[in-house]
Parts: sequence; structure tokens; C-alpha cells
Amino acid sequence: FSLTPVSVCPQDITPLQMVLADTALRLRALLDFTDEDGKNFLAGDEWLFEGPNTYIPRKEVEVAETLQATVIGHNQAIRLRARKECLDRNGTRRVTGEEWLVKQVGAYLPGVYEEVVDVVDAYILTDKKALHLRATRTFEDEEGRVRRTGEEWLVTQAESEAYIPEVFEEVVAEVAVTTLGPRQYCVVLDPVGPNGQPQLGQQLVVKGEKSFFLQPGERLQAGIQDVYVLSEDEGLLLQALQTIKDTNEVARGTPGTLPFHSSRALQRPPEPGSPLRWLWLQVRVVTGQTYMLTESEELWEKELPPGVEALLAAARGDIRGTDIGVQSPSGPDAGVPQRDCTRAITYQVPHNAAVQVYDYRERQARVVLGPELVVLGPGEQLTVLSLSAGRPKRPHARRSLCLRLGPDFCADIVTIETADHARLQLQLAYNWWVGLGGGAGGVRPLVDLGVWPGTPASSMSPGDPDVPKCLTCLCCPQNSNRLICSAVFGFDEGGRLREQLRFAPNGLVVTSVDIQSVEPVDQRTRDALQRSVQLAIEIATNSQEAAAR
Repeated sequence: FSLTPVSVCPQDITPLQMVLADTALRLRALLDFTDEDGKNFLAGDEWLFEGPNTYIPRKEVEVAETLQATVIGHNQAIRLRARKECLDRNGTRRVTGEEWLVKQVGAYLPGVYEEVVDVVDAYILTDKKALHLRATRTFEDEEGRVRRTGEEWLVTQAESEAYIPEVFEEVVAEVAVTTLGPRQYCVVLDPVGPNGQPQLGQQLVVKGEKSFFLQPGERLQAGIQDVYVLSEDEGLLLQALQTIKDTNEVARGTPGTLPFHSSRALQRPPEPGSPLRWLWLQVRVVTGQTYMLTESEELWEKELPPGVEALLAAARGDIRGTDIGVQSPSGPDAGVPQRDCTRAITYQVPHNAAVQVYDYRERQARVVLGPELVVLGPGEQLTVLSLSAGRPKRPHARRSLCLRLGPDFCADIVTIETADHARLQLQLAYNWWVGLGGGAGGVRPLVDLGVWPGTPASSMSPGDPDVPKCLTCLCCPQNSNRLICSAVFGFDEGGRLREQLRFAPNGLVVTSVDIQSVEPVDQRTRDALQRSVQLAIEIATNSQEAAAR
């Protein structure tokens, strides 16, 4: 065609636009007009021109946008929103701002008043994973159930293997399965009832072997716990938390026992006493049998003084020491191993030894002679003896639980002064034993005194004070045996030397005394005595040589 003189072509010749399949043009009317089909359009109206087709432009219409179809794959959906009140492709009326899902697999071309908000992927559910959902507003789901705002529920594999959340559904979390073994159980707090609502304050015990998902609002009290496996000599003390039926206070000897949902296993602490309330406890010792505590009993811990603990540990060989005692300078509680305070306290009394046990409840004491095994009662304590020891003897140098009765020997060091004012140090050795007049009752005074056989040495040395005063330094070593026996044992009415010395307070009997060594205390006396001995040796040697000639 040819242009008239007044006509103007605003643009060059342009090829017609081809609209492909799954593509559309969103057109907008600029002016009111009627198309070739007689359809009226008002200015501002919008509609789609879908392909495949060739679009022929009109002066009253402009191309607002080119739309591409969205491909929906398996286990996917697209979320749409209405920009204006309209009818969707399924003929459902949508209001402005309304959102919905399209789950049909394939290419979906949004309508003229529809916009794609997002592509939603499905959650794959297995037998070990479930989906925890929450409603953001009240709506009706695909199964016709009305979900209230804030309501929570669980979707498992039994309902759907691949689940796509609806528009008004919010995914709270993915819930893992809870699996219980054959010897396991758990306590579920606030379990969900048959109506689907949580039962606040209730508890439910679930026993294995079982697998389940925790419903929304449910939680485990202490996680997965092992059942209590009891032998024939064991029991489980239970305490009821609420009124229950068909339960026992103590479960005994069952292959596997677990608490009910209204009971719990516990160890009750002792009730403290107050000035206005006295708590009476019955304590007893059970020995020689297998014993199971009842529901009204508990193990009692017996405390001992640190000194007694150290002596018992030394007797057992747990620390360095002997079965008699330990030295006083060392700390009584240093390096003492810990013992089980709930076990009965025993002490093995050695042969020919005595131990005193005092009962603070009965206020009585008893003496046990060895060999014997002492088992302390709840109110009994071992008497600690403070004995003398060392050379020379020192009082309170040794602590012991038992007292040796002999026969045995002992040694001591004493100092005497001769007629020529020479001070000599004598090392004495003597044999002793304890004479019992009436068994354990006869040794009672000896234990009460707490005297070790070395203590009487101070009483034996000055038996006759005039004996050392009439001797000289040189004659004392030559007549040591006769002198010490006469000084210690003394003489009877007939002038004969006694064979033993008996101490009346504790029954100690000394049978023999001997001098192991004699040494001058003063250094000058020691040197003079050494020279005298050397001179005597020389004189004896010279006399023997002269006799040999």
C-alpha cells in the first residue's frame, strides 16, 4: 500500500511476533475497543494471548509481559497468588491475595491475574522420619478436617510417603523415630489422647521392643532407660507418686523389672532430727547370710575416729604398720585408704593378745582374747591403748588396739651410778609374760591401765638402790648378771634369790633379766676404762709369754 501525503509511518516494517507453546503474552487495552469476534474491551483490561500462535498487534493494545510456563515435576508443586479477584484454570474463584497450590505434574502457565510465588518440594517420609506441622490459620485440609490456628500434628509414612505442606501449614521440625530395645523403656510426659489432644500432667510408660514417633507436645522424662534386671538376691524399692492398683512395694527377683508410670525407684535420705522432735533409728548388724533390704530399711554408715581407722588399716596391711599398732609421731589419718562405711567392722585379734570393746549404749566393756574375730556392733568402739616404746622407754610412744600377753622379750636402757661416781648406761633384756587370773576378766585391769610390758623397766632398775652404790666402775661389768638379778628380783625371807618378779596392778611377770651391754656415759670415764682394759690385756699377755719361757 502507499501512504497518503498526510500519513506518517512511525516505525519500520516489523515481523509478526511468534508465540511458542507454553508461552503467552499478557496484553493490556489502552483504549476501549471491540475486536473482530465482537468482544468488548475496556481500557486497562488484561488478558493472555497463548501460543503456539502468531500475534497481530493492534493500536489499542500493548504487550505488557511475556510469560513462560512453569514445569512441575514429581513431588513438587507451585505456590500461586491472585493479584486480583479472578477464576483460576480449574474454575475456582480466587480473591485478591489468596494463595493456593497446584500439584499437577507438567507445564503450568499462570493465568492473567496469577503470579508464581515459589516452587515447593515435597518432604520424603520414611519409617524413621516424620513431619511435625503447625497451622498458621484456620483451614480445611484435603481430607476435610478443620485445622485450627496454632494446632500441631504429625504426618508419617502411613499417611503419605511424599508430603507437600499446604499454604497454611508450617513445618516445625522433622521428627526422628524413637526405638526401644527388648530391655528398654521410656516415660512419655503429656501424652496425646485418643482425641488427638495432649493430656497435660499425665504420664505413659512405653515398653520395648517398639518403635514410635513422639507426638507434638510429648517429651521423654529421662530419655530411654534400661529396665532393672534383678537377680534372686536383689530388690527394687518403689515409691508411689499417685494412687495405683495391682502393684507391690518391693519388686524382687524378676528377670526384668521397670517402674510403673505412677511410681519411681528412689533412695530415701535420712530424716534430720530437730530439738523438738527425736528420730529413733534401729541399727543392727547382719552377718553370715545374704540379706535384702526391706522398703523401710537402708544401709547405715558407721563412723570411726581417724586414729582407729589408721590402726585398722595397719592391721589389714593396707598401710605400712603391724597388727599391734602404729607409732604416735605419724599422723593417724595420713594415707588411710577409704573403706565402705556400711560394712561391718571386724578385727582379727592375734594369738595371746587382748582387745577391749566398749559399748557406749550399754555403757559396758568386754575383753576379747585372741585368736578371735571381733565384729563391732552399732554402738561399740575399739579401745585405743597408748603404750610406751623405744629405747629408752618413752610413755605414749605407741598406739595399739590389742595388748600382747606374751611370753616375749623386751629391751630397755637404764643409767646407774657406781660408788666411784661413774655413770654407766646399761642395756637390759628380759623375758616376760602376763599371768591371767580368771580368763578375760583377769586381763581387764591390764587393759584398763593400758600398760605395755616395757613400762615396768623403770621400776625394775632401782630394785635395790644400795647395790650399784657399793660397786666400782671396774667390778660392775664383771658381776653384771648377779648384780642385775639381785637388783631386780631381790631376795626372799630365807636370803635366796627370787626366780621372778610379779607386778600386782597388771599381772606382769618378769622371769629373767640380762645385761646386753655396759657403756660409760662420761667420755673421760670411757677412755680411762678403755686404757684399763688394754693394760689388763697386756699384763695377761706378758704373763703368758713369761710362763711359756
